[in-house]
Order: sequence, then C-alpha cells, then structure tokens
Amino acid sequence: MNTIINHSLPKAYAAIEKETQKSGFTMASDTMACSFLRTMAATKPGGSFLELGTGSGLSTSWILDGMDEHSTMISVDYDGELLSIANKFLGNDSRLTLTLADGEEWIKTHPNLEFDFIFADTWHGKYLLLDEVLQMLRPGGLYLVDDMLPQSNWPEGHLEKATNLVKYLERREDLVLTKLNWSSGLIVAAKK
Repeated sequence: MNTIINHSLPKAYAAIEKETQKSGFTMASDTMACSFLRTMAATKPGGSFLELGTGSGLSTSWILDGMDEHSTMISVDYDGELLSIANKFLGNDSRLTLTLADGEEWIKTHPNLEFDFIFADTWHGKYLLLDEVLQMLRPGGLYLVDDMLPQSNWPEGHLEKATNLVKYLERREDLVLTKLNWSSGLIVAAKK
C-alpha cells in the first residue's frame, strides 16, 4: 500500500490550485487529507455539510466530489479574496452555499443548524467555539480536523493548542474518536 491517489482529482481542483498558488495562500489542506474528506463525505448521502474555513476552495472541491446530488454544504470564510477563488470555480454548484463571514459571528448567529458532517479548518470550530460547533453535529455525524501534526507554518504556542484540542476531544463521552498520524495529522470523530 502507498499514499498515491490513483483516483481522479475533482474537476475544478487543478484550476483552484493554480489560483491558490498565485494568491500566495499557503494554508491549504494537502491532497491526502482532501482524499480522506472526499471518502468521508461519501458516507453521508443526502447529508448536510458544514466547512469552517473555505480558503480558496481546494478542500471544498474534494468534499463536493464525495457528496451525492441530494446533499448540501455551507462553507464559511472571512477572506473575500480567497472566497472569490472558490466562487469562481465552485459557485455554480447548486449544492454549495459560499458564505463570507467571520467564523465566530456565523456560528453564534446559526446555533440551531444541524449537520451530518463538519470539517473545521480554521480557528472557529476547532480551537474556538468548539462546544457550539459540536452541538451542531447530529448523532452519527462526523467532525473532522486536519493539521494536527506539527507544521512549519504554525505560530508560537500552536502545538499546545493542538495538544489541548486532542485531550479535550478524547474526554468527551459523546464522541467516538480516531486520530490518524498520517497526512498532516487528522482527527475524525463520530457523535453518539
């Protein structure tokens, strides 16, 4: 077994990646993590999806590729320039709602929404407002995060935040958790 992705990439992926590189954005999820997201998305037919931290839409394209035609996704980001890249290449997908908003504001103004799949790829929903986001997860729903292994672009003190997140998730009795020491470091948790 190897880590080579032998399946086709999402249609828009190459174009989004090219625009992302031009923009100078360096915090995108790697292709192995994205492949995992696509596989996990396929387990939720007719599902309701939330992505916190759209970035330029690289991971968004993979999640959409795994979703069926009856699923819907809300993807939230505060950076209009990056969100415009996602909108350019993914905005015509009727299953997707791209939302320009601060993560904290969006979470606090949508407390009653429920999701089958949450990918938290930004501070809000991962290190901030975690309880509020996990409250949005339906029983049987999946909560996913990446970048849990040390990264060269982590700011000072970030390792402690990541370590504390893992400990907190492990203590929660309403989650079944698996940590994957693979790709950039992934966590997948299912809500009981």
